[in-house]
Amino acid sequence: QAQLVESGGGSVETGGSLRLSCTSSGFPAAAPAMGWFRQTPGKEREGVAAIRTDVRRDYYNEEVRGRFVISLDNDKNTVHLQMNRLGPDDSAIYYCARARGPINEWEVPRLPWEYNVWGQGTQVTVSS
Repeated sequence: QAQLVESGGGSVETGGSLRLSCTSSGFPAAAPAMGWFRQTPGKEREGVAAIRTDVRRDYYNEEVRGRFVISLDNDKNTVHLQMNRLGPDDSAIYYCARARGPINEWEVPRLPWEYNVWGQGTQVTVSS
């Protein structure tokens, strides 16, 4: 069964770091891009970071740029999100997702509707 499985969530104090991972399995081919999203109760799911799987091109939400780093393993089956200098506003359920294909040249999908396969989510809690 094709699926995405996230890991690495947990609780950390303000200023700490966490590394999320998402492993794909059962898909016939790599997605054109992989993304990380987050959601808190009462709010819409928002894009955090995304990365293309064919060329070295990525995207970061303004709130996380400079603190988070998205990376892709060489086999393109695992995507990571290194989160540094975490603050309480980063607390959320984090989801990884596979982008729909095809995508335009230079595009890095960043909106939820541009993704069609989602992981189950992993909780990140940052205490002040």
